[in-house]
Amino acid sequence: MTKMIKLYLSGLLLVVTTVAQADTIDLHVMGGQSNMQGWRSDAQFYPHDHGRVDSRIPFYFEAVDYASTHRQWDVLRPQAGHFVKGHFGPEVTFARAVKNSGFNPAIFKFSFGSSSLETVWKAPGHGGLYDRMIRELQHSINLLKQQGHQVNIRSFTWIQGETDAKNDQLANRYYGNLKRLIHHFRRNVARNNSLPVILGVDEQHPLVKQRPQVVAAQQRLANEDQNTAATSMYGLEKSDVTHLTAKGVIQHGNRLYQAYVGLAYQMRF
Repeated sequence: MTKMIKLYLSGLLLVVTTVAQADTIDLHVMGGQSNMQGWRSDAQFYPHDHGRVDSRIPFYFEAVDYASTHRQWDVLRPQAGHFVKGHFGPEVTFARAVKNSGFNPAIFKFSFGSSSLETVWKAPGHGGLYDRMIRELQHSINLLKQQGHQVNIRSFTWIQGETDAKNDQLANRYYGNLKRLIHHFRRNVARNNSLPVILGVDEQHPLVKQRPQVVAAQQRLANEDQNTAATSMYGLEKSDVTHLTAKGVIQHGNRLYQAYVGLAYQMRF
């Protein structure tokens, strides 16, 4: 067999194998501040992977100016952090629960601690962190499509709001700012006006207790839209005034999953 024929057959085998492995990806987008990142969630306590599913869940993340998967897809795992073994966020138990429910999830996570929706993430098209997240998301989707996958965005989870409670002006505008972000994501990114959206903020954060408009905004959006859920962080274990411990993060992921299931089940009937 000539060298040219061998190269052709090797290339053909690679193409066949890639197509055979291609499938539909259920992409879940998760964004927000430090409790989405898992800032104080020590990966020493990363939950044991009893079903060995982490290696079958694609994971793409960027903790802005801190750590990332370097614009490539990896698999679900702890992320580099200030703990020896790193840290992890609510995506772990969320993704495992989705996988164990019979779906084929991938997680895209984009986070930046102490970031205001109005002044840092900014409105769509205004050159803020939201626009950067969307560019990164589109890049990640293109990578999956290049591998032959079909990609369906299945949910958007937003854990953020504490920084917008630092003054009355930001807190009072939070409802409109968040509503605009959700509308843009559904219409222009997911292209699904019924996309499940899961919201959350630390209700016990000192600033949020002082200005509960942020919590009220998330709850109002959930009340106005049957495809949006406002979740609670009450009772989750913390390491300081706002950041969840590993135990708290594990429970948080389960709460987010329950909210998603409630929305997704509702959409089927």
